[in-house]
Amino acid sequence: MWKQNNPLCLVPLAVLCWLLFAGCAVGPDFVRPEPPAVSQYTQGQEPARTVAADGQTQRFERGGDIAADWWRLFKSPKLDALIREAVSQSPTLQSAQARLRQSQENLKAGYGAFLPQVSGSFDTTRQRFTTAQFGAANAPGNIFTLYSGSVTVSYLLDLWGGTRRTVEGLAAQADYQNYTAWGTYLTLLGNVANAAVAQAAYRSQIEATEKLIDFQKEQLRLTETQFQAGTVPYANVLSLQSQLAATEATLPPLKQNLAKANHLLAALVGRTPGEWAAPHLALADFTLPRDLPVTLPSQLVRQRPDILAAEAQLHTASANIGVATANMFPNLTLSGSYGQTTDTITKFFGTAANVWSLGATLAQPIFQGGTLWHQRKAAIEAFNASLSDYRQVVVTSFQQVADTLRAVEHDAETLKAQSAALAAAEQALQLIQANYQSGLANYLQVLTADNQYQQARLGYIQAQALRLQDTAALFVALGGGWWKTVPLPEKDQAKTENPSTSAAYSANPEN
Repeated sequence: MWKQNNPLCLVPLAVLCWLLFAGCAVGPDFVRPEPPAVSQYTQGQEPARTVAADGQTQRFERGGDIAADWWRLFKSPKLDALIREAVSQSPTLQSAQARLRQSQENLKAGYGAFLPQVSGSFDTTRQRFTTAQFGAANAPGNIFTLYSGSVTVSYLLDLWGGTRRTVEGLAAQADYQNYTAWGTYLTLLGNVANAAVAQAAYRSQIEATEKLIDFQKEQLRLTETQFQAGTVPYANVLSLQSQLAATEATLPPLKQNLAKANHLLAALVGRTPGEWAAPHLALADFTLPRDLPVTLPSQLVRQRPDILAAEAQLHTASANIGVATANMFPNLTLSGSYGQTTDTITKFFGTAANVWSLGATLAQPIFQGGTLWHQRKAAIEAFNASLSDYRQVVVTSFQQVADTLRAVEHDAETLKAQSAALAAAEQALQLIQANYQSGLANYLQVLTADNQYQQARLGYIQAQALRLQDTAALFVALGGGWWKTVPLPEKDQAKTENPSTSAAYSANPEN
């Protein structure tokens, strides 16, 4: 610390230092990773459309624009209501929003480092003084009260950009929480849609299974009558009993799955299963979207939230290298204080009580036992790890898109086959019923044909549900159009802050 009589003498020095070092920031400048050099998600030729199944063909629009409210393409008011309630009440989403606001406040706090730090103090001390403290001969002590007040200003010149890199890292962390919140939002939508379709499918399967059980019971009753009449062996009765027991055994797991789907929906909307009843859904409540926009691979890495979150973490690791590097160079801090010191409170504001000081402190680490050097090396390795993590997230994301694209394609083929099987079983049943009415077939043949029809119907229901679920999964895998706005009705906005309309969710992936 050094002092001068003229407090203005440091101004030219401070300005010179600022001009010399304002543009200097050690460490790498962050550069966004380039998108993978691929033009498609899967091997071979990607189809432009699915096969016609159940009278519906889905078209893949390469480079198409995904709507933010993609779930409305299913044209299900019940699904809309579920998603609206989930967005309003989900604790998981509210937690992600709170963490985002926390990171934004931390960023605002970090900006304070660019401004001078000002503090004030006031002290009053009652003390006794004697010259014996300085080795002089004993003298009568003097008791007095000392009043001191001062204002201190200090400013750390960011010579090497360490502060700027620190704030850059805080900004990247805010980006990470932003994209994490959007990922949570998108995952929530996908889970609600998936659970809603599952609930409808389980309910339809339960109804079909119960009908099958009724028919098998009738078939068993008829066979027992024929056995008592001596027209069929008892082995037929045992065979039907075994078949009926096996079918009845499939009913409790379906009911359990239906209960789980309802409980999951309750959890997704932020309620306990005991206080909230899920609406009854049927597969007929959903319309299969015909046009499926497929984001280009080069766009996916700029739109999918988990990829952008991994990129933000990579940015944070890059900024940390700059911070660790700047710590190895000298720091220059300018400081000054002005105050009053007097033994009489009435003279506190007099000129005779004025005290002031100006100073500059230059601190250079000389020997730290290799600590600073290895901290920088550790920051570099953390960046390398984040880069590998980013690449893995990209690879996994592309895998998920490829999986869902092929799933939608094969779901249509499966549904087409199941639809043909159902149509054949229905035609066979109608033919057997006509023959029975004409006396050309017995009732046992009718029951057998109906059993085959009900089994085909179960497979058809499963194929329908899987096609709807994989279609919803495709929208989620492609990013879900989160960067667009989806305004909610005012009554819901008054209850909660919707992530799609909140200023906290104003990030643009193209910026």
